[in-house]
Amino acid sequence: MDNSTTLLLDLDGLAVVSVERLEDGTRRVHLTTADEGARACPSCGVVASRVKGSAITRPRDLPYGEHGLEFRWHKRRWYCPDPQCPRKSFTEQIPQIPAGARITMRLRNAAGRRIRDAGSTAIQAARDLHLSWPTVMNAFRTQAREVIEAPQPEVDVLGIDETRRGRPRWEQDPITGKWHLVRDRWHTGFVDALGAGGLLGQVEGRTVANVLAWLATTPLTWRKSIKYVAIDMSTTYRAAVRTGLPQATVVVDHFHVVRLANKMLSTVRRRTTAEVRGRRGRASDPEWKARRRLLRNREDSPPSSSPRCGTRCWAREGSGRPS
Repeated sequence: MDNSTTLLLDLDGLAVVSVERLEDGTRRVHLTTADEGARACPSCGVVASRVKGSAITRPRDLPYGEHGLEFRWHKRRWYCPDPQCPRKSFTEQIPQIPAGARITMRLRNAAGRRIRDAGSTAIQAARDLHLSWPTVMNAFRTQAREVIEAPQPEVDVLGIDETRRGRPRWEQDPITGKWHLVRDRWHTGFVDALGAGGLLGQVEGRTVANVLAWLATTPLTWRKSIKYVAIDMSTTYRAAVRTGLPQATVVVDHFHVVRLANKMLSTVRRRTTAEVRGRRGRASDPEWKARRRLLRNREDSPPSSSPRCGTRCWAREGSGRPS
């Protein structure tokens, strides 16, 4: 087979011997070892010179075309020349296909990156690449380790919020008979609120101890660089920030401020309507028409009449243009 075919395959250490097309359209590629380093014993590193036998493996690789490729690697088994080596024999291997591997390393890495970088689910990645769910999850754990072990980016504004995840799980102590929580349904997430760091960490639970435990895993210099912490109106998170990040200013995010204000206005509107009109509010009532004012963007605010100016004024100053 021409060397261009080997170059097209782009698997270092392997050479294409021949290619045949099967009845279903699949192309079967026969490979042989082209790396002399594959003859080195993986235990002692001594290069072998005596062949013990041969073996044929079928490693899977990234999909090619509509029908894909089917590999047949014709490799040799060697005797280890070192009499002190516990491994008496071994088969050839290359970095892309270690001994005993059923898939190439680039296929494994691609499966992990689909979940880590492309936002794919493990099930979808397994279907697209024709792999099992455990294989894809193991690949994702390997790829995720690179992100987890990477140093935290500099953060000026740290966001802390809770996320509901699954159901709680309780177990009973066989000695005391008391039930205790072993899996919390609430998780606490830490994000880079203004930068590009994204999700920085996530811990199970939403107590002060849970927040402080995660902060304790970060460097002291990193914690001191945080200027602001955005939270909801949670006294628990506020107490944790005051303890773990005393130099940071606590701010409440825009969503929860508007939500709380709108909830209070709705309560006052219902009570006032019932007292003044003696009934529930209707869509035609002026106070009911303005019930969504706090939920609109500035540019979407409708114009209103003001008796002080005698002309049509905008409901929010500085809107810039009529809606």
